[in-house]
Amino acid sequence: MVQQASLKIENTPVTLRELALEKVRQAIIAGYFQAGDRLVERSLCDSLGVSRSVVREVIRYLEAEGLIEILPKKGPIVAILTWEVAEQIYNIRLLLEQSAAHDCALNASKQDKKILHDKLMAINQASAEQDDIKRVAASQAFYETIFQVANHAIAWEIVQRLNSRISRLRALTLKSPERQLAGFERMTRIYHAIEQGDGQLARQEVLEHLTEASALAKRILQQES
Repeated sequence: MVQQASLKIENTPVTLRELALEKVRQAIIAGYFQAGDRLVERSLCDSLGVSRSVVREVIRYLEAEGLIEILPKKGPIVAILTWEVAEQIYNIRLLLEQSAAHDCALNASKQDKKILHDKLMAINQASAEQDDIKRVAASQAFYETIFQVANHAIAWEIVQRLNSRISRLRALTLKSPERQLAGFERMTRIYHAIEQGDGQLARQEVLEHLTEASALAKRILQQES
């Protein structure tokens, strides 16, 4: 019997475009490129050390993610994030994350809770290092685990489409001195509710977390505008 050769790629190579895409995405999320800043192709080519075709691909991807806008006669700029847009994102997050946290609390095994705790500690480490990029990435990984354990795969697909803008809002609010509770403490409360298997409490903690975050974002964005 002839054995079928394995077609599995063990180590997926990261392309130059993917590396450049991640660099520019992080620069926008972290605020290195400010809302309304013009993105000049030649400057990006020089900064990233890539060709103009790669930069154009990156711009197309980030436009699809809502991080970049193309203006007539001006070209690509960092998208201006308004409260009207942010409010819709928070409303979607509230519906999906409350439901996911509730079901995660009911479904989570001992191993699931350990994995979620590890993700929580990664947020704590990033916060201690004051690394906004790591902190946003760690927060995203924490929520992804909640959606996975809850078996809310389609809901997570919806969240993923918004993740770049969600990450931008997280970076905006996580370090705000106006927070009553630090982002890490809010997520710790969500984790403890899940650890206790209390779905209603998990739902409530998500509600309190996002209510505070959205109020902060509203103040910041309205002040900027």
